[in-house]
Amino acid sequence: MSTEILRPIPADSGDGWQLTNRVIGVHENKSGIIVENEIMLVDANGTPYTRMITGSFNLGAKATGKPFSKSIIRAPQAKPIPKDRAADYVFKQSTTPEQAIVYRLSGDYNPLHIDPSIGQRAGFGGTILHGLATYGYAARAVVAKVGGNDPSTLKAIAGRFTSPVKPGDELEVSMWEVGSGPDGTVEVSFVCKNTATGKAAISNGVAYVLKREASRL
Repeated sequence: MSTEILRPIPADSGDGWQLTNRVIGVHENKSGIIVENEIMLVDANGTPYTRMITGSFNLGAKATGKPFSKSIIRAPQAKPIPKDRAADYVFKQSTTPEQAIVYRLSGDYNPLHIDPSIGQRAGFGGTILHGLATYGYAARAVVAKVGGNDPSTLKAIAGRFTSPVKPGDELEVSMWEVGSGPDGTVEVSFVCKNTATGKAAISNGVAYVLKREASRL
């Protein structure tokens, strides 16, 4: 998943805003088909403010029965994590036991995140945190360590969800500066690890951030 901030979103947005959606990529392999969508947040005049790219994996689906891959737009792609040096920044923060309950206020009412019995039947051992909540924790870490705690410095962030997080788990985000990004940003590769399991919750992370020093106030 990726999110690109194209222009600042006004605090008082008014009426007429909407999300547009189009298919931008189809990839078939022996396991199924991946469909990628571009979702744009636009105002009443059609002016775009954010671009989100998501992918869904349709297990067992077949179209041609042969390997196939085509995209007209690609999400930002992460550079490999440097193996010859430690992370430039590390940010740890614990989620809370009620985190999934609070995140439901965003409008995501999937019972997997609130009903332990459903999580048990799905093989997760109980409720799990929304992926976008974990994504938000990773974004917070990047903004805190690279953007000087200024949310406006984050221009794009992307990553792959690789393992679940349970409410209350601690997340550790390790970040490496790997070069210059577009429009004066610094490119950051990152991984978000669940310290409770030792597994990466988000891998292949990349962010474009305007580098700022944290305020001393």
